[in-house]
Amino acid sequence: MSAEAHATQQARPTGEALASTPLLERYLTHLRVERRLAARTLDIYADALRRLAEQAQAAAIEVTAVEPQHVRRWAAQLHGAGLSPRSVALHLSAWRGLYRWLGRDAVVAANPVEGVRAPKAAKPLPKALAVDQSVALAEHRGAGDPALAARDACIVELLYGSGLRIAELVGLDVRASAEARGWIDLPGGEAHVLGKGSKRRSVPVGSAARAALAAWLPLRATLAKPDQPALIVGRNGTRLTASQIRSRLKTRAIEAGISSHVHPHMLRHSFASHLLQSSGDLRAVQELLGHANISTTQVYTKLDFQHLAKVYDAAHPRAKRR
Repeated sequence: MSAEAHATQQARPTGEALASTPLLERYLTHLRVERRLAARTLDIYADALRRLAEQAQAAAIEVTAVEPQHVRRWAAQLHGAGLSPRSVALHLSAWRGLYRWLGRDAVVAANPVEGVRAPKAAKPLPKALAVDQSVALAEHRGAGDPALAARDACIVELLYGSGLRIAELVGLDVRASAEARGWIDLPGGEAHVLGKGSKRRSVPVGSAARAALAAWLPLRATLAKPDQPALIVGRNGTRLTASQIRSRLKTRAIEAGISSHVHPHMLRHSFASHLLQSSGDLRAVQELLGHANISTTQVYTKLDFQHLAKVYDAAHPRAKRR
């Protein structure tokens, strides 16, 4: 290490130096020496504990006299001051750890942070491809082994055309059996799958997916090992894994010129979003996705509204701001 770097490291305040009371300094020493927390983590803890000391001082109480109502109020104030729910949760975690440590030495009788929760973070909306991107991905015909290209087209059509989960796709067999988790009924135009909670459901297989299956099945026979029941197999003739499917999908999306990071669940989101945009039938989308509660499906109404808002902003003469 150079003399300049060493001087910079020496000048950088440690976690202990950021604390405002001897009690908190001892706790930070415990975290550094006994828990061996990283310097960055120590700084985060020290900042949270300094805020705790400041709040206690403003309330004219000792840190060891803090009660649950104080913690709730201070957490609400932090959130109101602009801290994200995740940052508030980090503060509460640091405070909770302090009082747990004090409780082991009987300095406090109870942990005032237990049971206090951070504000709920807004769940990010699922990301869906645009319709033209989904079609481009499905219709892409890459160079290379025709059998693998046909298989990958089949993967996309089942994920996007039927809204399957990755585990449901991996579990599909070519025909029904007592051991099958799921299977394709090509003449009937259905996929029978085993979803979350071991719940079975049947989903329609559209004409594009049926055409992709019809192209893949004869080629599959040239790859699959004898007695291999899996619908989707790899070069070695065995069932393709979820991670292998993710990798193939990522490669296909890049080849198709799609800049977004495409993964199997994005195609399921795209299936649901595009179907809802076209039909407006939330209950039908719920059934097709296999959601136990319609509240889970309702997130797609927000995606649908986003789509409508973009159309409005782009097309309506009163939408554009001067």
